[in-house]
Amino acid sequence: MEYKDYYKVLGVDRNADQETIKRAFRKLARQYHPDANKGDKKAEEKFKEINEAYEVLGDPEKRKLYDQMGNSYRAYQQAGGDPRNYDWSQWTGFPFNFGQAGRTYQDDIDLGEFIREIFSGRQTVRQPRDFEQGVEISLEEAYHGTSRLIERGGQPTIEVKIPRGVKTGSRIRVRGQGGKNARGQAGDLYLVIEVKAHPVYERKEDDLHRDIQVNAFIAILGGETIVDTLAGPIAVKIPPGTSSGTLIRLRGRGMPKLNKPDEFGDLYLRVMLTAPTDLTESEKKKLAEIAHRYLGR
Repeated sequence: MEYKDYYKVLGVDRNADQETIKRAFRKLARQYHPDANKGDKKAEEKFKEINEAYEVLGDPEKRKLYDQMGNSYRAYQQAGGDPRNYDWSQWTGFPFNFGQAGRTYQDDIDLGEFIREIFSGRQTVRQPRDFEQGVEISLEEAYHGTSRLIERGGQPTIEVKIPRGVKTGSRIRVRGQGGKNARGQAGDLYLVIEVKAHPVYERKEDDLHRDIQVNAFIAILGGETIVDTLAGPIAVKIPPGTSSGTLIRLRGRGMPKLNKPDEFGDLYLRVMLTAPTDLTESEKKKLAEIAHRYLGR
């Protein structure tokens, strides 16, 4: 199968720019146009060949594919490969059929016919496919950021960083790690994040909510209590007279905002009062006196 050289057809160098190719085409088109060569079958065929060559070389994307395809085919021949067995499916993703039953790209077809087929729109190269893969992480990992080793069906394992602040439904794009088409172009891999429910914290967008137990005496008199947060323990002031169910807002103590590492949501603490259980009889008597004043009994 002889390689059809479109550069030779137009009489231009392989490194010619688009303007040079256009000028060469116009000159030859005028020379071999049917109106100027009435009844000349050879001129008519030449005119078709010129148009065929310009349809490919005049389009930068088609020209790029044509160059890649031709270089690959010539290298295959020079290595001693049988032209009939050359794998044309690498350019399309499936075998070619040129209108004859049972005839595919492995038959001894004319390369010019093949090229006309591939650029005619009757055969198309699939777009590279994007893949999605679910990834489950903890709330702590969403707070601090983490990474995962991703296996992709026989492909090398890759490590993907997951930024802090991701939510359930966040998509992490990994460029070039999706499915490949016949030209070797790769789609992208998307990691779809699911943040597991937490036994202590409830997340609402970038804010966090949790209950804290506060000693009743601290709630009455005011004071401090130590609260564990995702960033570590902190001392929280409890105002005097705090009731059970009171919400205490800690600004900037919630989740980091995705793609804004220096910004955080808020942490809301719901106070749950706890009663002391180890009071002496004397202490109980004093509390009863106080309760009598407020409860009237």
